Amino acid sequence: MPAFSRFTPLISALPATVPFVGPEAIERNRGLAVKARIGANENGFGPAPSVIEAIAAAAGSTWKYADPENFELKQALAAHLGCAADNITVGEGIDCLLGLIVRLVIEPGMPVVTSFGAYPTFNFHVAGHGGRLVTVPYVDDRENLDGLMEAVRRENAPLVYFANPDNPMGSWWDADSIVAFAKAVPETCLLILDEAYCETGPAGATPDISALIDRPNVIRTRTFSKAYGMAGSRVGYAISTPGTVQAFDKIRNHFGMNRIGVASALAALKDQAYLRTVIGQIATSRDRIADIAKANGLKPLPSATNFVAIDCGRDGAHARAIVDGLMEHGVFIRMPGVAPLNRCIRVSTGPESDMLLLEEALPEVLKAIG
Repeated sequence: MPAFSRFTPLISALPATVPFVGPEAIERNRGLAVKARIGANENGFGPAPSVIEAIAAAAGSTWKYADPENFELKQALAAHLGCAADNITVGEGIDCLLGLIVRLVIEPGMPVVTSFGAYPTFNFHVAGHGGRLVTVPYVDDRENLDGLMEAVRRENAPLVYFANPDNPMGSWWDADSIVAFAKAVPETCLLILDEAYCETGPAGATPDISALIDRPNVIRTRTFSKAYGMAGSRVGYAISTPGTVQAFDKIRNHFGMNRIGVASALAALKDQAYLRTVIGQIATSRDRIADIAKANGLKPLPSATNFVAIDCGRDGAHARAIVDGLMEHGVFIRMPGVAPLNRCIRVSTGPESDMLLLEEALPEVLKAIG
């Protein structure tokens, strides 16, 4: 008699895995303490003092559910972006929104186009809903817009994912190229334009909100986790046409947002002066990481994000040895998951104390592994 399974065939066939191993798990599994947490693309400079004050003020009301309509936050985001509140939906970080988008569009067996080596959590959601990933290799460490479009048309794909600026390589396309790509996507295909790192990108890399706001097959996802320094608050949002946004209400967790996270997001939006300061700190830290890399004979790649990908000049095994070696010194970093991107390591920006630990440990690790 075959073994009984109470789970669906899809769930039974999926591997028991997570897209990323967190630093906490590494500490537990390896018995090492993280001293410099510069591997998860968090913002080590932290949120604004005004945000901390808002969190403290909201703590006493955490016994209440948050507004299931997210009215105040949507109004604040609309005013900040220059669009209508009906153009916005709010969710528990971009990761949550990606899962909802896949659920809205994909049935088992449907093709989903993305870049080979791009954000693993998106792939995780596609697999979890039975989609069939169709991947396009990077070209010169940038996502291949022409290749993605060719795959969309060849597969008649109902969903395509593209991040600008990019994770894990930090590369980017200019706004005109993004708009041209979005307008060329067939109306039968939904484009996820992941803009998690848009605040840290250069001028001209992010399309104006008005450029794509009338396209029902484009969803732009953004977050408070990166530039705003609130990864633990889990606040993300998506921008599209009212009709597309309304579809989220059919399946989203209406009480998924927490009151403290909403309060922190509202305060962060009000404190744009602090955001500008942090963006400057991120840019300075990117330069610092690049200098450390070059001093050790490694090649930093241009970055529009809050991390720097560093070409280690060899293969994935060599890059993995660097990652593991740095962790022995308490320096937590990551690397892209697939070749040829995995010749690189990826270092998040952070305060100078973290940079000093990296600067001290990296030459020792490189010497040890040869």
